[in-house]
Amino acid sequence: MRVITGTARGMKLISLEGTDIIRPTADAVKEAMFSILQFDIEDTKVLDLFAGSGQLGIEALSRGAEKCWFVDSSQASVSVVKKNLEHTKLTDRAVVVNMPNSAFLRGFGEKIDIALLDPPYGKDLIQRSLPALTNIMSSDGIILCEHELECRLPDEENGFIKAKTYKYGKIALTVYRRKSEETESI
Repeated sequence: MRVITGTARGMKLISLEGTDIIRPTADAVKEAMFSILQFDIEDTKVLDLFAGSGQLGIEALSRGAEKCWFVDSSQASVSVVKKNLEHTKLTDRAVVVNMPNSAFLRGFGEKIDIALLDPPYGKDLIQRSLPALTNIMSSDGIILCEHELECRLPDEENGFIKAKTYKYGKIALTVYRRKSEETESI
């Protein structure tokens, strides 16, 4: 697992070993995610919800995001995120939070431009997080979810519509954008 491009390009990241809960995003899927976001990422506020190793948020910071919040309920994951941030020298633009995602979303007081969601599969965590997440998104915010192909996500949630779903083998990436005349034509 490595950072694909940007200021931390090529740096190797660590992940938790020996656990079924942490499933690092494959480089090809991560590259596809950031290809989708390539023109939207610079100078943004990013949320890496269900951070795991932090690789998605670190990739966003490496590519020019202004700030990233890394949220995970696992203390072991938070420890790995902090180590990866130190290794990539991106700690100064990061906030690492050890808290359940639902509590974080309810209490968060800022607006997010890009939310990256890659939760453990099979637990409906995206569906349960979307209502609160949409409340903290900026007016032109983007929600990008990685999930198993069988996962059924809502077509719309609080003014955000499912703009597009991309398929990569057994994995899918779904993009939500705020409903507007432009997104209705996508």
